Amino acid sequence: MRSQGLHRVAAPALLAGLIVFAVGLALPAFSQDAPRLRGTPQPMENAAAPPVAKWVTDDIRKMRAYPEQPPVIPHSIEGYQLSVNTNRCLSCHKREYTQGSGAPMISVTHYMDREGQMLADVSPRRYFCTMCHVPQSDADPLVTNTFRDMSELGARPAGSD
Repeated sequence: MRSQGLHRVAAPALLAGLIVFAVGLALPAFSQDAPRLRGTPQPMENAAAPPVAKWVTDDIRKMRAYPEQPPVIPHSIEGYQLSVNTNRCLSCHKREYTQGSGAPMISVTHYMDREGQMLADVSPRRYFCTMCHVPQSDADPLVTNTFRDMSELGARPAGSD
């Protein structure tokens, strides 16, 4: 009677041990076959760092790649202070300052709380601009982009047939 209970406990533990052992044997094969995007093939090898990419600062608004994409920053933000007490972006892009600066106004969604209620000032959850908006650099892409817009695929508006 005692030995029957022992087999019920030992079988799942043995199976779990075999699975862990098999995965441990397979992991080195996976790590060797993974392609590298950048860096040296040997982890401890000394190699020259690639040059830092230059920021695109032409002040030309970029086309968005998809609906609801946050606009990219078309100018340098080096030296901009962005902290709990100061946000230099708002000195040009806040609604009150856009006429004088010529900068586009931030979206009205930045003045809404989570429930969609309008606020008098920028929502705290939208205050740190660089969480969504990023400057662009002239760096080569790590992976080739094969994205094609719907208009390039032959899609037509509804009712155009």
